[in-house]
Amino acid sequence: MSPQAAGLLQLTALIAALALAYRPLGDHMARVYSSEKHYAPEKWIYKVIGANPAAEMRWPAYLRGVLAFSAVSVLFLYLLQRMQGSLPGSLGFSSIDPDQAFNTAASFVANTNWQSYSGEQAMGHVVQTGGLAVQNFLSAAVGMAVAVALVRGFARSRTGELGNFWADLVRGTIRILLPISVIGALVLVACGAIQNFSGIHQVGQFMGGTQEWNGGAVASQEAIKELGTNGGGYFNANSAHPFENPNPLSNLFEIFLILLIPFALTRTFGRMTGSLRQGYAILGAMAVIWIGFVALMMWTEFAHRGPAFEIAGGAMEGKETRFGIAGSSIFAVSTTLTSTGAVNSFHSSYTGFGGGITLLGMQLGEIAPGGVGSGLYGMLIMAVIAVFLAGLMVGRTPEYLGKKIGTRQIKLAACYILVTPVLVLGFTAAALALPTPADSMTNSGAHGFSEILYAYTSGANNNGSAFAGLGADTQWFNTTIGIAMLLGRFVPMVFVLALAGSLAEQRPVPETAGTLRTDKPLYAGLLVGTILIITGLTYFPALALGPLAEGLAS
Repeated sequence: MSPQAAGLLQLTALIAALALAYRPLGDHMARVYSSEKHYAPEKWIYKVIGANPAAEMRWPAYLRGVLAFSAVSVLFLYLLQRMQGSLPGSLGFSSIDPDQAFNTAASFVANTNWQSYSGEQAMGHVVQTGGLAVQNFLSAAVGMAVAVALVRGFARSRTGELGNFWADLVRGTIRILLPISVIGALVLVACGAIQNFSGIHQVGQFMGGTQEWNGGAVASQEAIKELGTNGGGYFNANSAHPFENPNPLSNLFEIFLILLIPFALTRTFGRMTGSLRQGYAILGAMAVIWIGFVALMMWTEFAHRGPAFEIAGGAMEGKETRFGIAGSSIFAVSTTLTSTGAVNSFHSSYTGFGGGITLLGMQLGEIAPGGVGSGLYGMLIMAVIAVFLAGLMVGRTPEYLGKKIGTRQIKLAACYILVTPVLVLGFTAAALALPTPADSMTNSGAHGFSEILYAYTSGANNNGSAFAGLGADTQWFNTTIGIAMLLGRFVPMVFVLALAGSLAEQRPVPETAGTLRTDKPLYAGLLVGTILIITGLTYFPALALGPLAEGLAS
């Protein structure tokens, strides 16, 4: 079987598995967030934190819950890292430096999982499992809670209440993320991923020195790392490491986990708003972009130029032979079109155009299908903008799901889409203008520019993957990327929740003959076009200086 045929077979199997899980998981999540029943463990948690899960919140109160919980999480994870040298199970590692501890705390709480350290050489068992893995659950649950609050804004009328943040957080963690992660960890262990708490041990002599590896609860962390679209690896090589991702089967399963909840949330959206066809329209837009990016990535990476490429069957530099070009391409697109950031290959080694595809995937806003929760609310923001543009073309007040999209709603949506470009382009310009940050670049020219652009694109969009080649463990990058991650995560949430509150207060607008049907393929196509045009106009000059220039020169 040719590598291309094997890649097509993998893609088909992945789509089939996602299709099978779509309906039951989407319906289950809708029931979870609509239920008024609270399980015994949940009641215990509410009692400990002093929350009343039955109390409805308006958007300012919901936002305060999100920000307060996240601030406490950042502080806790920061202190845990700073105290590592005094904790048991530290494997002899010292405490983390202040700038790196801040960067890592901000990263994991913001669901970014950017890592400027080597996990196996810096973090002990307590920090890995009690700090980083816990935040993998909680940060994902926060994103899902905000998405559900926006869905309630569309579904409810004549009320500003969006549910209860603490109930959404706890139920999302206990009823959705935890059970699937347990099953996922067992599957990964069966595939060969390690799961232990062993110490550092010597594995052999190499080039006059010794090589040492430490064990860890890798499979359990890998499961929620992918399921929660987190991406932070237990080891520096991330999902290219055989302890995390042993073989092609585990590789395909990890991609499945990455895409599972973001795609299924469109079913949840349709179920909670009372129109499954609306969910299918959003799903269709997401699927078109994802499949298109996968096809484009495979084409550019399989393109043969010269004898070396012909012998290898394509651009194999930076890719694991056990995954090949197809498995690496599907993983790279899936991880950058979501907020996962996990890598099973090194994006810096992709062709110029291939690296550009990974960049563009993040710059779209990671909405196809996007992160857990963040992908759905990001796509719904773009849906609001698409409806507004359609209304301008026909001279009619835009409506979406029976809600009028007026001045307040479009201002909030516009502010949402401006946050990350300002952060990405602003920090990139500052890093290139100052003399010290540029010293971290190991490449010059277009590729070196792409390293800096990728780092801030990854941080501000809460992706977390790295282009490689950039020495990011400096005070400048640890601090500025940390700030970009926090602002890129929580400032957009302000506009999302404000939009949800304004929509929930409206009276439903009856559908008329002039109402744009937003559950039809025509609207899904308009939505895809809106996403690509807005992104293209925003980032095209920067992409032209980096990956496009490199691709055209090669």
